[in-house]
Amino acid sequence: MTGTSRIPLEDGARVAVLGGGPSGSFFGYFLRQMAQRVGRDVQVDLYEPRDFRCSGPKGCNMCGGIVSESLMQSLATEGIQLPPEVIQRRIDSYFLHMDVGSVRIATPLQEMRIAAVARGAGPRGADQVAESFDGFLLRRAEQLGVRRVPERVTSVALEQGRPRLGTDRGQVEDYDFLVGAVGVNSALLKSLRGLDAYRPPQVTRAWVAEFMLGREMIERYLGSSMHVFLLDLPRLEFAALIPKSDFVTVCLLGEEIDKQVIEGFLGSPEVREVLPPHWEVPRDYCHCSPRLNVDTAAQPYGDRVVFIGDCGTTRLFKDGIGAAYRTAKAAARTAVFHGVAAEDFRRSFWPTCRRIHADNRLGKVVFTLTKQIQRRRYARRALWRMTSWEQKLAGSKRRMSRVLWDTFTGSAPYRSVFARSMHPGFVGRFGLELVGGLREGSAIRPRERVPLATGVTGLTARRCPAGHVVYREGEPSDCMYMLHDGEVELLRGDDGDERGLARLERGAFFGETALLGRDERTS
Repeated sequence: MTGTSRIPLEDGARVAVLGGGPSGSFFGYFLRQMAQRVGRDVQVDLYEPRDFRCSGPKGCNMCGGIVSESLMQSLATEGIQLPPEVIQRRIDSYFLHMDVGSVRIATPLQEMRIAAVARGAGPRGADQVAESFDGFLLRRAEQLGVRRVPERVTSVALEQGRPRLGTDRGQVEDYDFLVGAVGVNSALLKSLRGLDAYRPPQVTRAWVAEFMLGREMIERYLGSSMHVFLLDLPRLEFAALIPKSDFVTVCLLGEEIDKQVIEGFLGSPEVREVLPPHWEVPRDYCHCSPRLNVDTAAQPYGDRVVFIGDCGTTRLFKDGIGAAYRTAKAAARTAVFHGVAAEDFRRSFWPTCRRIHADNRLGKVVFTLTKQIQRRRYARRALWRMTSWEQKLAGSKRRMSRVLWDTFTGSAPYRSVFARSMHPGFVGRFGLELVGGLREGSAIRPRERVPLATGVTGLTARRCPAGHVVYREGEPSDCMYMLHDGEVELLRGDDGDERGLARLERGAFFGETALLGRDERTS
């Protein structure tokens, strides 16, 4: 789009922020902080009708409420330390539950750095009011001079190139700069559609519920672990139980999550084994079906307008609070140090969104592979076997555990998760477990092809007699080998003058240069 080349955010400018969730509060915090650093007084009005001190829907922000390790570290460098009362529970491990078994995955750093938080004051009917994460961030912004306006914005327009807002109380206000931070579940998002070519992102539906169990039951049955489920249930792709102080948050992702899917999950043996014995789903409980952003908005910026957080771009299924932090800081930095023209945001804000968008593309590949594993019992068995075996190893060698940890927590970008899953050690071990998983169910015939995942690769079982030469140096490099049984000796030299380099035993892999783009075999 074309726009004014330069619009500075001048001293005395008025800024409107729509939404008091993490992205809006982060933006107000950073804008005031940066403006004060350069000696500018910028008025920031943050419109948020919800009261995060209230339990139930009045203060709810429809989210599981996990703060990742990487975000905890980033907030600490910004001087934002989460007080103990905000952290409902510190998560030190994940339990992965499948029909073939369960395994505990401990944090690689052996630190309790992941925080489970409440996005409002707790579920409807809570006996004790929790300290809200969103309320805490909003207060930090207010401490720097952000003014919260407890009114609902009902209309947004550009009048002579400047934003004009109307509220449910009949107030009309003109501003120099508008920040959309409303989230994809806000009714206001429809009013913003088309504002300077803006188009909201694509969304999907999730299901979130909160069950009151009591602190003692949480400690006894769920502990300080987040429980993740990969179950072969129709239309269910991902499910998790997140323990809080005295309640547990249930999150389901999939296609058309309805009553049948919910009952199938809650009634599955894997879930029943985690929850207290004889626990039954109450007749009335706090739940919702929020929309989730699965793409990046079209044109999330314009002259005097920018969209951050969920209504702009966010990480696919994970670390939405972290994405809110990054996009809010990038937008505030652009406004203060560059300007609020569309061209300013294209150069200084859009690269942050583009990086998140590119990473999400790899995230979709990761979840596609996960879905293939979820639908095949032998693959689920292989995943469980490999993860269980790794718990005996040093942290750096727990390749599957690291992949699962970063996928579940959002502590690392999807590109890192994808790169780890392509490591020869990972591929080799998982391939070996796939073969083992198949052998447990039925014998593998020679040359039988075993699909790993659609469009990715495959395994071929091959028996070689003693003395057989698998390959020679210089031959085409078109596959990697995994030794399921027996021994292989690596030799160098001519037939008449060979010397042994290594002897490989069961579980080893070789020929991995095929995965690194090499055309010829090396020694």
